[in-house]
Amino acid sequence: MERVVVTGMGVISPLGQSVEELWTRMKRGESGIARIDAFDTERLKTKIAGVVADFDPEALFGRKEARKMDRFVQFAVAAADQAITDSGLKLNEMDRDRIGVYVGSGIGGLSTLMEQDEILRTRGPERVSPLLVPMMIANMAAATISIRYQLTGPTLAPVTACSIGNTAIGEAMRLIRLGIADVVIAGGAEATVNELSLASFGNAQALSSRNEEPTKASRPFDQNRDGFVMSEGAGIVVLESLTHAKKREARIYGEVLGYGASSDAYHIVATHPEGTGAYTAMRTALADAGISPEEVDMISAHATSTGLGDRSEGQAITRLFGTDASRIAVTANKSMLGHMLGAAGGVEAIALLQSLREGIVPPTINLEQLDPECGLSNVPTTAKSAPLRIGLSNSFGFGGHNAVIVLSRFED
Repeated sequence: MERVVVTGMGVISPLGQSVEELWTRMKRGESGIARIDAFDTERLKTKIAGVVADFDPEALFGRKEARKMDRFVQFAVAAADQAITDSGLKLNEMDRDRIGVYVGSGIGGLSTLMEQDEILRTRGPERVSPLLVPMMIANMAAATISIRYQLTGPTLAPVTACSIGNTAIGEAMRLIRLGIADVVIAGGAEATVNELSLASFGNAQALSSRNEEPTKASRPFDQNRDGFVMSEGAGIVVLESLTHAKKREARIYGEVLGYGASSDAYHIVATHPEGTGAYTAMRTALADAGISPEEVDMISAHATSTGLGDRSEGQAITRLFGTDASRIAVTANKSMLGHMLGAAGGVEAIALLQSLREGIVPPTINLEQLDPECGLSNVPTTAKSAPLRIGLSNSFGFGGHNAVIVLSRFED
């Protein structure tokens, strides 16, 4: 069975539009959350978000091509461009039938749908764009990357809500393990910071309304958290069989050791209060990796800053690791990034790889009073140096989807 390694990484996020900028700012404990100024938020309960600032798709793709893509596709393609360039793949010398693309989005082109609905209502059906459907459907990020690079291997757009990034990476790992592909471009993208989604999540009382203190609004595991902060962006990695990577003398960032998936089978939006699905996914991922809980050094938690979600994840961690949970450093990237929805897993996997490479656990900012019901004790609030080899990355989504990947520092 092939070992699977990461040879390229790309990021578009509120903390930077490159892996280097993202990681530098995360180590400093900076927040990417700010007041929204792209549209009128006067009637909205939540007026803050993690927005990708100064993103110029026309400079990246040209005006004609950029106008054919919804913002989530633009993010995905920009991150994929980074990752492919970073990997050093010489596509012209490769069998493109053995290169796949597994990139998903939770909601797809919601902004495009809203814009075209407004045109329908104000200007009539004759003015609705014929590109509405291909711009908004959730598979278009994967499709556009495939078309752009003429990658003719398996292409998939997993839709598992906020666990998409881990689902994509895990399923891509399986594809390579089975010998069906040599390389897979994998991850997720999202761009739904708009009036409709903010109104819906806000009315569901899921969002933080700490509008006067944007940088302090996302507070995973904190007793005074009041909801998550919506964010946007993309996180894409290049996965490759170790055999293929070694043959071309590629730089290797780390290894994907295992993957576990489960369903809560409980509720359309709420996580299981005892974290049973999260526990099962973590346990399955460790078994798939062939490692014991004692070998895990850190956990990148899903931890969105909601009451039930944080508590259930904490309980799942303590159930799986027992008294050893106090040894394992738990970090919550969403304290700085906000919740990037379908993009979260890809970006957080990249951050975890950087942690394992450099031996640094990034902080969980805004954690002033740890909620005792979360059952955790080792959640650093400032960047922490530690010997790190293996980490878990958790991602959970609406509908009870759970996906966990096990990553490690590369050791030949």
